Order: sequence, then structure tokens, then C-alpha cells
Amino acid sequence: MNNKPMLYAFAAIAMWASVATLSALTHTLPPFFVAGIGLMLGSLLTVRHVREWKVPLKVFANGVYGIFGFYFFLFNAYRLAPVMEATVLSYVWPLLMVLLSPLLLPGTRLSANHILGSVIGFAGAALIVTGGKLSLSMNAMPGYLMAIGAAVVWATYSLFTRRLPASSDNAVGGFCLTAGLLALALHAATEPAAHPSAAQWLIIVVLGLLPMGAAFLCWNRAMQLGDPRQTGALGNTTPLLSTLLLVASGQATLNGSAAIAIAMIVGGAALGTMPADKLRLPWIQARRA
Repeated sequence: MNNKPMLYAFAAIAMWASVATLSALTHTLPPFFVAGIGLMLGSLLTVRHVREWKVPLKVFANGVYGIFGFYFFLFNAYRLAPVMEATVLSYVWPLLMVLLSPLLLPGTRLSANHILGSVIGFAGAALIVTGGKLSLSMNAMPGYLMAIGAAVVWATYSLFTRRLPASSDNAVGGFCLTAGLLALALHAATEPAAHPSAAQWLIIVVLGLLPMGAAFLCWNRAMQLGDPRQTGALGNTTPLLSTLLLVASGQATLNGSAAIAIAMIVGGAALGTMPADKLRLPWIQARRA
């Protein structure tokens, strides 16, 4: 089995896991300003190959839709709903990737391990983010819908990346630049002026080059080469890594439910990323023989 796609996916997930820790250091800045500058910095990673930014219109539209659309919905979710609940709902994207695969990718079938692994992983993700305390309010329903919208955007963008004609990973730079300009336009129209400190500028640079730059390149490669059902199941490890980084940086603590949540996330990811034929029991194989 070719493990390269999973390695690319995990590299992207590891970088995205740092967003919560890094963003905490820029929380006083307007979010669309941070996203806009970060995405434009991310585009610099491939500026040497700017000729490869030219791709078919539908590929370009999908790239901008995914990158800009995700941040648009997520930041509006944070504005309209409690951050914890919005974060949990946005983490439904790995489960959606798995469930939508047969609909968006002709010839793709789901096995029980894909579905079960994703459901267990999402339940673990919700548990570790909330600590078992989750209360939804009807007053925040617009924000919840925005968070689910972010999940839908990222799941469908990822699957369409696999379905559309393959393009150079360097083309992601064009997606990031366009998405960054759109985010800055939203910042100018809806947010107060930003005045980052020197330390915050440094954090923005790191955000731009890693989770808003290199991570998208790795994810694009993973989606073009790998099995989206397995990649989706692996995506459930994002909140686990994010929480562990927050704990390591002293910004969060683990409660009593953390061990259960970690076991669910790791177990669900392992189950969902395992090839279905590896799960066939010997007595079933004997009967089929």
C-alpha cells in the first residue's frame, strides 16, 4: 500500500493543529485581516512557479471556493455562536468527506470500517473539544449553521479536488492569493483597522507559511493521490493534536474525559484508514472460498 498520501495528509493535519495555539496569540486582531495576510504569505511558497498557477477555470474556482469559503463560514460562525460549539460542528468535515465520497466520486463505495471509524472519531473529537459539556442554544443557530457550512465547504472542496483534473500543487498558490485578497476586502468592509505588534506579525508569518500555505500544498497532494475515505478518517486527529498543543503551551488542560476521547479518536482513525480487506475475518473468507 502506498503510504505517501497519508503522510501528506498527516503533515497538513499537523500544521492545521497549530492554528488554535498560534491564533490565541493574535486574538486581538480582526480575523479576516489575519486570514487575508496569512493566505497571501502562503501563496509566496509557490510564487517561483507562478506559471503553474494557470489551471482550468473549474479547478481554480474549486480552490478559491474551498480555501476562502471555509474561512468565511468559520469566522462568521465564531461571530454568531460560542467558539467551542462552533469548533465542534466545524470538525464534522472528516465525517462528511467519508459519507459524501460515494456521491461525489463515482465508483467509490463505503465499507463499514470507513463509516464506523469516522463516527467514532468525530464523537471523540467532540468529546475532547468540549470535555463532555456541550449545550446548544437556539439563539446561536445561525452560527451553528455557519460552522456546518464550513465543514460542508471543506469536505466538498476536498472531494472535488480528487474528481477534477489533476493540477500542479503549485497552483494552490493562486488559490491562496485570491482567497487572501477576498479576505482582506472583507476585512476592509466589515472590520476595524488592525495594528499588529512585532510579535503578532511574526505569528502571522508562521501561520501564513505553515497552516495557511504549506498545509494546503500537502492536502492537495493527499487528495489527488490518496483514498478520500481514509484521508477523511485521519482528519479526525486534527482536534486531538490541536488540544495536545494547547496543553503543551499551557493554554489548556486535559480533563477526566480526555483519555476516552483520545482512545476514540486514535481508534476511529486507525479503523477508518485500514483497508477493508484487512478486516475480513478468517471464517468469512473460508465460507467465501
